[in-house]
Amino acid sequence: MADTTYGLRRPARRARWLRRLALVALTAALLPVVAIPAVSAGTSRQGAGAGSPASRCSVGYLAPALHESGVTVDSAVLDTTGSFTAPYTTTPITGLPDFCAVDLTETDSAGNPMHTVVWLPEKWNGRFEGIGGGGFSCGIFYSPSPGYVLPSLSQTIESGYAAASTDCGVPEADTYTGSWALEPDGKLDQPLINDYASAGIHDMTVLGKAVTGAFYPGRIEDSYFVGCSTGGREALDEAQQYPDDYNGIVAGAPAVNLPRMVFADLWPALVMNQMHDALPACKEDAFTSAAVAACQGGDGVDDGIISNPADCHWNADELIGVSTPCGTITAADAAVMNKILQGPATASGKSLWYGLEPGASLSSIAATTTANGVTTPSPFSISVGWLGTWLQENPGWNWQTLTYAQFDKLFAQSTREFDSILASDSPDLTAFKEHGGKLLIWQGLADPLAFPQATTQYYRDVQQTMGGAASTSAFARLFLAPGASHCGSGAGPAPTAAGPVTAVANWVQHGKAPKSILATMTDPAPPTLTRPVCAYPLQARYIGHGNTNQARNFRCTRAPSAWHS
Repeated sequence: MADTTYGLRRPARRARWLRRLALVALTAALLPVVAIPAVSAGTSRQGAGAGSPASRCSVGYLAPALHESGVTVDSAVLDTTGSFTAPYTTTPITGLPDFCAVDLTETDSAGNPMHTVVWLPEKWNGRFEGIGGGGFSCGIFYSPSPGYVLPSLSQTIESGYAAASTDCGVPEADTYTGSWALEPDGKLDQPLINDYASAGIHDMTVLGKAVTGAFYPGRIEDSYFVGCSTGGREALDEAQQYPDDYNGIVAGAPAVNLPRMVFADLWPALVMNQMHDALPACKEDAFTSAAVAACQGGDGVDDGIISNPADCHWNADELIGVSTPCGTITAADAAVMNKILQGPATASGKSLWYGLEPGASLSSIAATTTANGVTTPSPFSISVGWLGTWLQENPGWNWQTLTYAQFDKLFAQSTREFDSILASDSPDLTAFKEHGGKLLIWQGLADPLAFPQATTQYYRDVQQTMGGAASTSAFARLFLAPGASHCGSGAGPAPTAAGPVTAVANWVQHGKAPKSILATMTDPAPPTLTRPVCAYPLQARYIGHGNTNQARNFRCTRAPSAWHS
């Protein structure tokens, strides 16, 4: 399926956005995107453009070829050194193929500059990949992020794809605080927030395809978008708002509803602060270990992985009186832990969002620090930035003053003002399906930041809206990775960087819908544990013989009970 539409356009704003522009995206240590491995051999498709790659890789050649107003080609350099040192870094990326590096600047209606980088390998496979963001950032991501299943410009061109990444106009230094959202007068910078929410990624896509089309002679055969966390939210948003942008989309650990999710990410710190009982790390580790011990084995193996958290009915009260290196677990400790797992609720007890799954790491959103014998909560910085800077326009806000009543009030404000532009949870994917698009969503079942219950419920909503399970699976599939953390391995393995992209590319190019994708864990290398991650609602289960660390000894079968029912 060729896609040669290059016209820039502002995002289609939803009704409430017309009343009040608003806000942003995703979770913690969030991350870049995945490089698309070549599905077919990386054949050279060198350009029909005038002259050699060196002559086409120039500002003088590309600028007039783009025909885009408000866009400047800042530089275009043919790099044949095999090495590239990204801005603000000192360690070079090595092993690169020959490529043309193009830097562009687009100015939005308010004068905010958005920077986009497009890398064009000399040996092109005819395809384009857009790279998603992380945290309060869109990019630009030049190299892989250690420990995360994310792509980058370097990974993508190594596989023969033309690649694009953008900063959406957002300073990378503010990835975890979101302080860029305020103008000098202390008010929200609505146009910049709009760029971050959706316009920046869409415009990156349009520009990236335009540059690709100008540099190479043949048309783009098909295009892909890959992202995790914030990038996963952007991926869903592309399918929902811009269904013609991409032929295949990979949404990893998506922040399905950011304006609500950030409250769940702050909930553990609020609970510990309000109950005056911050749990030291060794007590948290004891709770996690006990939950895993009680609920592992759903895949037929006692391997320290909870395969189906919905079947885990463990209660923290079971550890009351147990000794740990940092003291005996008290009834108050257990009450704190149970409240954290239940998830955020109003002062009257009404559930607001999902809580941590049993077995998920507590070191991200339930982190604490101990100094001089005193333990205090260490809240998730993105959530603090959201409640302080985004909702109250007060970057100096002291989160420790937050009460349950104020939490309720701010939650209502967040959903009222920002659901319309940052809740990427519309289940109506009709236009994307009719375009022929394929959507692959994957989610770690021990994700402590982007809650798996939210992702699973979104997929169920899509099934209900799009005509049922069979109709949905023809163009969109969900893969739940037991034990995997946020955009990477945890107690269990995560999909490889190549896996989801290879799967969706095969689906687009050859009509082969994925039934499973491979997950691996390295310690640090080579893989020490591999498992198949099955298409929902199937679950991997041990066949009863063979090495339990090898994926070939597991089969996808129907789970013994409904997932997250």
